[in-house]
Formats: sequence, structure tokens, C-alpha cells
Amino acid sequence: QVQMVESGGGSVQAGGSLRLSCVASEYPRDLNRMGWFRQAPGKEREGVAAIYTDTGNTYSDDSVQGRFTVSIDNARNTVYLQMDSLKPGDTAMYYCAAARGEAPPPRLRRQYALSPIFYTDWGQGTQVTVSS
Repeated sequence: QVQMVESGGGSVQAGGSLRLSCVASEYPRDLNRMGWFRQAPGKEREGVAAIYTDTGNTYSDDSVQGRFTVSIDNARNTVYLQMDSLKPGDTAMYYCAAARGEAPPPRLRRQYALSPIFYTDWGQGTQVTVSS
């Protein structure tokens, strides 16, 4: 099982920025993809952004498109989530996750990237709070 530790959460005003980091216990290239998810109180966990380690291709939810960017540093076993132009609606616990195995076919890659059911290993989460 991959151990992952998130950091970088905090409180920020609307319009501000945060960068989340997730350090994995395994080399990212040995995993198929890594993703960021969030869960607000009373809501289901939802996909935010993810990256396939074989191609570097990224996928983002429409709600964060153009504001959030996912990236990976293989040398540091770390995946990042740069969050800009934050909104109060972004307030949630943010989780890092990893998935193993072969990559899905191209037509399913977005679905597999942003659906939490296709991930097996999870971090403990880091809280992000955005005030208006």
C-alpha cells in the first residue's frame, strides 16, 4: 500500500492561492495515476484533478478548470495541486490518492482519473478553508 502525506492546506481569503503537496512512499512512475479529491461536510467526495504518470496528461473537474493545476515531481515522489483564484465553494478536506495497474483505454481516462472509486490508496487529508 502506498503511504501518502498531504500538506499545504490552510485558511485563505477568496481570490487567494494555496499549493498542496503530497509525498508518496513509492516512485510515482510505479503508479498509474495520482489524483486530488475533496470532500465538504455533508457532500460526497469528488475528483478535483489528476495526472497519469506514464504520459503526464492531466484532467481537471470543470469547477476548477483554469484555476487549479496538478503537477508531479518524480525526483521527490511528490504531486502538487496549485490552487489559484480560490472561492468559498472550494472549502473542503483535500485528499491525495494513488492508483496502480495498467492505464485505462483513452476513452475512459478522464473517468478513471476523476472518480474516487478507481483509486486504492489514500492520504489523511489536509483542510482548505476559503473565506469571503
